[in-house]
Amino acid sequence: MDATRGSRDGTTHDWAADTDAAHVAHIRRRAAEFAPGGPLHLVLEVLAYAADEASDRGGGRCVVGLRPDGSLCVRDDGRGTDTRVAEDGRRVRKPVMATKDLRFFDFPGAEMLPDGRPRRGVSVVAALSEWLVHTNRRLDGAWTRRYEYGVPVTGLEPVEADGTTGTLVRFVPDRSLVPGPVPEAADLSRLVGAWPHLEVRVDDRRTSDAP
Repeated sequence: MDATRGSRDGTTHDWAADTDAAHVAHIRRRAAEFAPGGPLHLVLEVLAYAADEASDRGGGRCVVGLRPDGSLCVRDDGRGTDTRVAEDGRRVRKPVMATKDLRFFDFPGAEMLPDGRPRRGVSVVAALSEWLVHTNRRLDGAWTRRYEYGVPVTGLEPVEADGTTGTLVRFVPDRSLVPGPVPEAADLSRLVGAWPHLEVRVDDRRTSDAP
């Protein structure tokens, strides 16, 4: 059963607000600290959520896309981002993109990513991206939302169901980030071995015209 928006999910995020502007601004002021490996680290921050889901379900699959326009995308086959019902009857998604992950953000030693850097949460990815689109597919519906530098610029826009569940996060890293390696298929394949429950395929289309 769905909980109400006012309750607090103490293990991951506080549902009380969609956006924590101070949190987003804090990340942007300290970009070198929160994305020390540049775009590769941001991809790993997103993949970590797919790995959590795969571990809970006993296995899962994910595709990392490298696109000609410089965007990166991570698509998994999980249950989709948690959705609840607000007091006025509206469905709302867990505010993962613009609020802190309570497990990690203030506790940098809580978990390390495969690149040896602390996991801080996907809000780091949103805050340090020129734009990010989060598409969520659950059994009870599908929505998408766009963010620019960590701030939502659209509401939850419904998308047509296609019979699948999972999340798709597509983003363009902020070009002002401290230079880091551009993700390469070989690097990703090597690093994701740290998540044995998650099968990852890399789809590199940077030399093609495919979307």
